[in-house]
Amino acid sequence: MASVASIYARAFADVILEAHLDADRAIAELRTIAGLLGESSDLRRVWENPAIPAEQKCAVLDAIVGRDEIAKPVRNLVAILIDHRRTHFLEPVIRQLEKELDTRLGFVEADITSSRQLDDAEKRQFETQVAGLTGKKVRARYGLDASLLGGAVLRIGSTIYDGSVKGQLEKIKEAISS
Repeated sequence: MASVASIYARAFADVILEAHLDADRAIAELRTIAGLLGESSDLRRVWENPAIPAEQKCAVLDAIVGRDEIAKPVRNLVAILIDHRRTHFLEPVIRQLEKELDTRLGFVEADITSSRQLDDAEKRQFETQVAGLTGKKVRARYGLDASLLGGAVLRIGSTIYDGSVKGQLEKIKEAISS
């Protein structure tokens, strides 16, 4: 599954970058179609049914595109997935597309979990530190975990930086135990 989604995502990332499209808007439009597909079993049955002619499937897609003002390149990607009976890959394609675009545009995703709600200045400070650490622009997601007691935990990819009180207490416990 990952390789199929990756192939479509890389190809569509090429389209977005070469045509200078708004990447965030394209992803939002794909999410709109994915949401409709997830909500409507009738739509899934139509698009996945090999007995229904491609023209009818595309007519349904074009009605959605017209109603929701979806860009032609996004419509074309979904039409290709419909033609190849791979609409069930739409969500994985979107996730992979986000990763592909982040890589190509020099972004890194950071998950920052703190013991309390951070204000805007603290968030900017974290993002500045992550940018300095990685040398990339940062897309940060923030979460709360009261069990941290204080401080924060930063996850960039598979690397975790634990600056929480809970993490420090666990390190002290391990040091005392050994």
